[in-house]
Amino acid sequence: METAQNFTGKCVIFSAPSGAGKTTIVRHLLDANIGLAFSVSACSRNPRPNEIDGKDYHFLGLEGFRRLIQEDAFIEWEEVYTDNYYGTLRSEVERIWSEGKTVIFDVDVVGGLNIKRIFGAHALAIFVQPPSYDELEKRLRHRSTESEEKINMRMAKAKKELSSAREFDLILINDDLEIACAEAQRIVTEFIQS
Repeated sequence: METAQNFTGKCVIFSAPSGAGKTTIVRHLLDANIGLAFSVSACSRNPRPNEIDGKDYHFLGLEGFRRLIQEDAFIEWEEVYTDNYYGTLRSEVERIWSEGKTVIFDVDVVGGLNIKRIFGAHALAIFVQPPSYDELEKRLRHRSTESEEKINMRMAKAKKELSSAREFDLILINDDLEIACAEAQRIVTEFIQS
């Protein structure tokens, strides 16, 4: 594991249960041109339709991901579901810092807490919270991208993730997306400039 003193830049972490709106907020912040660059996570799964390797994720495959674990290429990684790995490549973070930008992460809750522990005061960890558990389920169903089994799996995981919200630096309630985006931009800009 890395220690905070090995790092030269800052990072902002957005985590949330699936469907809470974190990806939309992160996209808003990237479009705001406030000095952020997106850290593309690596995963072991195959791309979904319309996903692009190197843009949405680095799709490494199961064996490729495991090989990079052995090579210590990750700052952090986890097995989210059986044989379904996600992680942060060291080379991604170093590339962004070399460009003089602040890294922004869009990661699940376990990944977000792991990254915060590693980066310490160099990181701002924000938990995006849906207005309610029921609203979260409604948003997941509205997407129409996943099977009933996947939705149930995500909702079970969300219950656990919501209980971890207090471990983050800030909780941002996404009841109104426009307000949540504006608040996120204010908070992140202050952190970058501090």
